[in-house]
Amino acid sequence: MENIAQYIDHTILNADATDADVQRICLEAKEYQFKTVCIQPFWVNYAKDLLAGTDVGITTVIGFPLGANTTEIKVAEAELAVAQGVSDVDMVINIGALKSEDYTSVANDIQAVVDAVAGRAIVKVIIETSLLSKNEKIRASEIAKQAGADFVKTSTGFSTGGATLDDVRLMRATVGPEMGVKASGGVRSYEDAVAMIEAGATRIGASSGISIVEGAAKAEE
Repeated sequence: MENIAQYIDHTILNADATDADVQRICLEAKEYQFKTVCIQPFWVNYAKDLLAGTDVGITTVIGFPLGANTTEIKVAEAELAVAQGVSDVDMVINIGALKSEDYTSVANDIQAVVDAVAGRAIVKVIIETSLLSKNEKIRASEIAKQAGADFVKTSTGFSTGGATLDDVRLMRATVGPEMGVKASGGVRSYEDAVAMIEAGATRIGASSGISIVEGAAKAEE
């Protein structure tokens, strides 16, 4: 698959990630020309310096990993991240509100973040598929689309499961062709990544980006 690196948000979100770990991720992203690095908000300024003068974007996470922060906090996080220079914000929905069928709160939460960074950053909405029923996945994806988000994203990688082909297909079918779908959590090989892309993913969140790119090179030999 041509230029698979441009599908990848090269990710390190571990609580115990150090400055050396973040530096490694950024240097790898520069070398392999990944789309973005995906890092915790604390590291954004550090990564910005490391990636200056490159085409590698910076993704950070909002309301992560549980999604239960108040909307005001999510908006403040997103605004600060954009002021610091991120290209993408990946926000977690209010999962409990969704499961309570409080769709107005879910929609307002997403809409507030979308409005806060409109025209300045891509918004990806993490719906945490492993915790949702099929109908909840559909409803969450519909709400994210209606709120004007750029992507729906499967998972934080910190819950009970990651991306599945069935979930990616369902999300793609729900949001249609014009919205992004990010598969995140458990995508570890070139074969995994290709399967997700064929299922409808337009972005891959992975800590195994190098393995994916090296697998692509071997497949072309």
